[in-house]
Amino acid sequence: MLQYRDFVPQRLQAPRLGFSATALQGQYEDLDAALAAANHWLSEATVEIVNVETVVLPNLWADWEQGTKDAALGGTGTPSWHQFIRIWYRTG
Repeated sequence: MLQYRDFVPQRLQAPRLGFSATALQGQYEDLDAALAAANHWLSEATVEIVNVETVVLPNLWADWEQGTKDAALGGTGTPSWHQFIRIWYRTG
């Protein structure tokens, strides 16, 4: 059966009012943190890897979105783009 697992850099600080880009956009782990989590999972999982991809989505952490499983991501104004790693695999 085909399945997937997402490895998303975690939000370290929520966006807030301020004069810096970090304040307005928030602060997040870098993609290397997601890669490390993916490598850790793969070292313990017994799966057949089908594909590994980097996915870029807008407003991933917005209050009105449901994360990487949300099929309709959008928003108003200038979106905040986020990337994460998705691994497609088969089990069994």
